[in-house]
Amino acid sequence: MQGAKVEVLGKTIGQIDKGLLVFLGIGTEDTDDDIRWLAKKISGLRIFSDTDDKMNLSINETDGSLLVISQFTLLASTKKGNRPSYIKSAKPEISKPLYRSFIDHIKKEHGLHVEEGIFGADMKVHLINDGPVTIIIDSKVKE
Repeated sequence: MQGAKVEVLGKTIGQIDKGLLVFLGIGTEDTDDDIRWLAKKISGLRIFSDTDDKMNLSINETDGSLLVISQFTLLASTKKGNRPSYIKSAKPEISKPLYRSFIDHIKKEHGLHVEEGIFGADMKVHLINDGPVTIIIDSKVKE
């Protein structure tokens, strides 16, 4: 079994079967160039199994979908004390347009089906992580 879904106020607003759940954190220094780079990187990652059960296929080669969730807490700093600081997270007036831009790039430039959460909402995200495979991609580090 595999898949992911997101609920707001008890109602499913986005759901995928086969594909990727993308938690997208936008930082204060992120630009549309970072968004374009991330869209290209994510759509090209060869992390799905081929017929020999090797991670060799991209999401484009598997007819998979994306569920994209805005997640400012990914940029939390826990360096001092016990309360995370979110000072590196971009404010909504910056992050919301970049979140929309990411979804647009994935759809238009990479031809993928995208489901999404609601920016800034209190969302309940459900995931069945096959593998599990979880990868962190940072557009500033580019690793």
